[in-house]
Amino acid sequence: MIPRRVVPSAEVDTLTGLPAGTIARRFRIDQRYWADGDETSSAMAAHAAHAAIDEAGWGSDSIDAIIGACGVMEQPIPGTALLVQQRLGLGHSGIPAFDINATCLSFLLALDRALIGFAMGEWRRVIVFSADIASAALDFAEPEASAIFGDGAVAFALSAEGPHQRLAHRFSSYGHAADVCQLEAGGTRLRPHDDWDGFLARSRFRMDGHGVFRATAAPFPAFLDKLLTAADTDAANLSVIIPHQASAAALEHLKRAVPGGQERTVDIFARYGNQIATSMPHALHHARRDGRLQSGTTGMLIGTSAGVSLGGAIIRW
Repeated sequence: MIPRRVVPSAEVDTLTGLPAGTIARRFRIDQRYWADGDETSSAMAAHAAHAAIDEAGWGSDSIDAIIGACGVMEQPIPGTALLVQQRLGLGHSGIPAFDINATCLSFLLALDRALIGFAMGEWRRVIVFSADIASAALDFAEPEASAIFGDGAVAFALSAEGPHQRLAHRFSSYGHAADVCQLEAGGTRLRPHDDWDGFLARSRFRMDGHGVFRATAAPFPAFLDKLLTAADTDAANLSVIIPHQASAAALEHLKRAVPGGQERTVDIFARYGNQIATSMPHALHHARRDGRLQSGTTGMLIGTSAGVSLGGAIIRW
């Protein structure tokens, strides 16, 4: 689900105080979508989940679990999955509803948990959703940490009988770079009654883009090799590459790193920007809608997240 409001890069030029055309030229993004006040994370996620359930032809009473995969939760307590369960009319059902958070790679881990649940016989039908409202915490005094972000929500109705076989999954974290992407307020470390001004100041997202790139680019080649080896395949056998839409520069780096990456990579960044955890499933949705996930094809989900972490999965559809 895409919010109503379309935000062209020219508007972000004004917000950041930069000359006209700077944002589009510097970050290679034409537009993004930002949510209005009534378009909460749970509201957008429930809308997307309803659409997925209808497309699958399910009854809502046949769902076995709801897994939230948001980069930033709607509120600290309770989890966003509980709010979505309530909005779906399943608040009295007792079915598991919980969140998995790995910032921008939350969907990747939530998808893996759903597939494990199928393999273990826990569930037959699962809703996995991502919903993020990056625009809620942007500091336009810092263009690098604000200009590229967009909002949105995506949900998938996954079935144990569905056309998916996980060939490999890998997740690696490098906490030495934990300070290059931060949204510090909202947890338990910063206490508003101790320092209200400091709490507000740290309620905005901070990012060192060059630091992120350095921390993720160095381990990426070995990470990719190990992921492909685990799947007993090579890059030439990948039909489609579905990445987190981190930035235009990150996508170009990925396309160059994988042979044939220019043609096979799903790139929706210029229109939607970085939607945090929603970016990867949104790209997956586009690949599915465009017929790039035919039965028997092999695709790779891959990306990076704050922390920093690298994550990837190779799946035969």
